[in-house]
Amino acid sequence: MKKIPLWEEAPPFWDESIKGEVPFVTPYLPTEDAEKRRGAIIICPGGSYVMKAEHEGKAAAEYFSAKGFTCFLLDYRVYPYGHEAIRADVNRAVRWVRYHADGYGIAPDKIALMGFSAGGHLTAMGATLYDEGRDDGDEIDRVSCRPDAAIPCYAVISMVDEFAHDHSRFALLGKAPADKKDELRRAFSPHLAADENTPPMFLWHTAEDNCVDVENSISMAAALSRHKVPFELHIFDKGPHSIGVDHTFPGAGQWVALFENWIGRLGF
Repeated sequence: MKKIPLWEEAPPFWDESIKGEVPFVTPYLPTEDAEKRRGAIIICPGGSYVMKAEHEGKAAAEYFSAKGFTCFLLDYRVYPYGHEAIRADVNRAVRWVRYHADGYGIAPDKIALMGFSAGGHLTAMGATLYDEGRDDGDEIDRVSCRPDAAIPCYAVISMVDEFAHDHSRFALLGKAPADKKDELRRAFSPHLAADENTPPMFLWHTAEDNCVDVENSISMAAALSRHKVPFELHIFDKGPHSIGVDHTFPGAGQWVALFENWIGRLGF
């Protein structure tokens, strides 16, 4: 699979002293045996904003491309990069896919963000902290970065509550000045940033997740409900954190079929 940089030049907030690749997307096109071509899914693997889990990235992209979706695996920056760079990466990924939609045979209004754990936070962040296009930058920056749907899976959501995930919060916001931390924790808590323009969401979690508290998904669903945003929330009684796309897992493995049903009703 070919890795495609999100920016032709050095990306915003690039730090030459930090080793690592520039942010990029890797397309996974629908397989030949897929029943039909569907919309696009940008996939954000988890890893507490310090790494990216392959079973929540490559495996998910392969699974959903076999279902007819055009998938783009997002390789976003992680710690020691902070919130400015990471937010820029997810916003740019949506712009990039929308700008190139014709070339991939996808509708520019059928672009979803999907993420797992910290990648679920990135997904929810992209769905609440977006713009309709910027006046500065290149042609891609003039395109809206609002996704048309969002799928945060067992997601980190809150940066302020007692059930916040400390490791993800530190990696994302830990370098912020002390006098800005409270402000940034609120700004990067998607359940506080949601409004009536937030795109529809599909959320799922397990009640016994002992890594990321299920209250994260519940708080996001409650915020969507308050703002009358369409959503679907599934909480399964059993299952550890980080199941990914293991559809054979008892109970919680149902999420993939439930998600396909839901996104099909959105016209994907």
